[in-house]
This record gives sequence, C-alpha cells and structure tokens, in this order.
Amino acid sequence: MNYPGRPRLFKFFARRSLSRTFAAMIRINENYTKLKASYLFSDIAKRVSAYVAANPSKPVIRLGIGDVTEPLPPVCLEALHAATDEMGRRATFKGYGPEQGYAFLREAIAQHDYAARGCKIEADEVFVSDGSKCDCGNIQEIFAQDVRLAIPDPVYPVYVDTNVMAGRTGASVDGRYQGITYLESTPANGYVPSVPSVATDLIYLCFPNNPTGAVATRAQLQAWVTYARQHKAVILFDSAYEAYIRNPEIPHSIYEIEGAREVAIEFRSFSKTAGFTGTRCAYTVVPKSLVAYDAAGNAHPLHALWTRRHTTKFNGVAYPIQKAAAAIYTDAGKQQTSELINFYLANAKLIRDAMTKLGFACIGGDNAPYIWVNTGRDSWEFFDLLLNRAQVVCTPGAGFGKCGEGHVRISAFNSRENVETALARIAAALK
Repeated sequence: MNYPGRPRLFKFFARRSLSRTFAAMIRINENYTKLKASYLFSDIAKRVSAYVAANPSKPVIRLGIGDVTEPLPPVCLEALHAATDEMGRRATFKGYGPEQGYAFLREAIAQHDYAARGCKIEADEVFVSDGSKCDCGNIQEIFAQDVRLAIPDPVYPVYVDTNVMAGRTGASVDGRYQGITYLESTPANGYVPSVPSVATDLIYLCFPNNPTGAVATRAQLQAWVTYARQHKAVILFDSAYEAYIRNPEIPHSIYEIEGAREVAIEFRSFSKTAGFTGTRCAYTVVPKSLVAYDAAGNAHPLHALWTRRHTTKFNGVAYPIQKAAAAIYTDAGKQQTSELINFYLANAKLIRDAMTKLGFACIGGDNAPYIWVNTGRDSWEFFDLLLNRAQVVCTPGAGFGKCGEGHVRISAFNSRENVETALARIAAALK
C-alpha cells in the first residue's frame, strides 16, 4: 500500500540510521594525520634499501643514523653474563623489579654522574628506562594540552612529532607546525639558540646537540634557567651525548647551573656512552623540588606525576641490563667507556678535518659524535649525491627542521676502516 509521505519518511529514517552508524565507528587520533608521511630515518632507510637492491655490487657505508658499531665494554659483558647466571638459580632469580630502577643503579648514577660534579641529585630522583627516545616522547603526557612549546630548529624529530601526536600544535605550514615557538640554530648564532622574546612553558634543549654537535656554555645555559624561572616554565634537557664533552669549561648537566633543580628535567642514555643501543638502558632525572601548576594555580610536584606515569605504563628494565649499566661506574668501566668514546671522537675528528679540507664549514665532532656540515645546497640533493657517487649514507639536515636545510649530519659511529674508506670515496665524488 502506498502512502503520500512514505518516500520522504523512509529517507529521514535512512539518514538517521546512517548518522548513527557513522557515530558508532571507531575513530583515529586525527593529530597523527598532521605528521609527515613517515619518520626521517624511515625515509633514509627506504632510499638506501632501494639503492642497495639496484646496485648489489656496490657496498654502502652508513654514516647516517646514530647507531654504535663497536662491541660492549668487556666489564659490561661480564656483568651481563653474571646477572644472566643469577636468573638461572632459584636463590638469585629476579622477577618484577622496581619500575623506577634497582637501587644499585640509581645510587651509582646519583653518585658518579651528579654528586661527582657537585650536583644535588638524590637516587630516588632518578628513573631508569629503556631509552631516552621513549622518555623524551613520554614526558609530555604529564603537561597540559595547551602549554606553549619552545623547540629548537634543527632538532631531534621526536620532540616535535610527539607533541603533534598529542594535539598541541596546529597544521604544518611551510615546514613548521603552528603553535610552536621555533628556536633557530644557525651559523649566525653558532647553532646555539637564544632565549625567545615571548613567554613559553615547555622548552626542549639538547646539548651536546643532535644533530649539530654544538655545545652550550655555562653562561648560555644560565640564561635559559633564568628565563624558565621568570616564566615558571620547565626545561626538558636532553643530555644523551654528555660523555663526549672534552672541553672542561662545558657543563655536562643542566644541574651544574644554579637554580636548575627548580626548572629542569634531564634525560641521559647509556646508548652512546657504553654502546647500549641494542641492549636499551637510559634514565631521566626529575627533582622533587620541580613543580608545575593546575588551572587554579596550585603547584604540583612533577616528581610525583612522573612516578605515577612511569609506574603505570612501564614495567622496568631487565635486571641483567641494569647490572651491565651499573658496571660502567667501576674503575674498569670508566676506563673502558672512555676508550670507546675516544675511539668515536677520533673518527669524528677525521670526518671534520676531511670535510673542512674539502671546503665545507663544519661544527661538532670535538665534543660530540656528529659533524654538522654546511653544504650550501639542498640537503636531500647532497644526500643523494653521496649515496649514488660515493655509496656513503649521511643524514639530510632538512629532516631535522627548516634551519637544517643546506646541511647534512655525518655520524662518527662506524669502524675506523669504514670511516677512512668513506672519506676517500667522498673526496673522489666531490672532485
């Protein structure tokens, strides 16, 4: 039977049913759609893989990603084996450990990395983790959605990308995300950015810097601590490469600066210090005197918030790995890690000297394992040139930010033979 209004009534209920269907669908975090299609090092890996597949007879030397190549220090291996043996005996077996890290490692860190330099850091202010990349990415969770960001350019991509994922930025416009105060690092300022003229809340700093290898003086860090105290801001200080500092005038820790305990969180890693990129161990320091504020202006200790986050979302680093990490603080461990770092720094000097001889302005390589080369041309073009003509992989500076354009990063992490071969190839390719 037909009714005059039936077609319209059917369409009404059909639209209503359809809207309910869409409303019930699982939705994505749309902030992820603001990100570049893939992570910088994934892009590099794809290009290198394609080249290798097309040119199987031309061996490639990788001086791009910051991955170590030399074996673990013997003292770490001994500790790792001994701890593994402990796991095979009922009397010494370890199950779940403390999420924040075992006391033996936290106490060693507080004593050797901080107290030895006059920094007042307690063992329970140290949080052991499986990597600084994870901590740098996760720390933003304890801060408000609308905090004002200050992030260097060029910079380690994790700082920017994790805040994009969290929804703290607008869209990317001309290579930069809206909502971020970019701290430009250029030849004009020696690749060390100055404090901004506007107020910000959450400040990312990395020294020795990745990717530039630049270091900050005591006076430059003091300016940042003073700025943070004036604006009730927090500095996230990535010091993963501090063990490479050889200039005695350069601070290894933000906590060497007066007042930093009230404004700074510090990240450190065993990855580049002792070759733990494959075994995974790092730590973050959150002083109990550091606070941030709720909407009503009430102060909250960030130590308590990070403890809550850390114990909720992390189950701790494996006992054998922590024993291996603690071994670097023994006399033998200090000597062996120093020798390892000196080896990579010798590579860095070779690279910097060679690139300088070829006419390029460079920074880094003296207090850091990276050499930042001012190529004077498109950074991806230079990357392709070295890959295709020299079979050498570097990292294009544009992948680290707008100010990275015209530069490439060359890593000192490889064997001496490979570094020397790569430099000979580069010299031949650029003639």
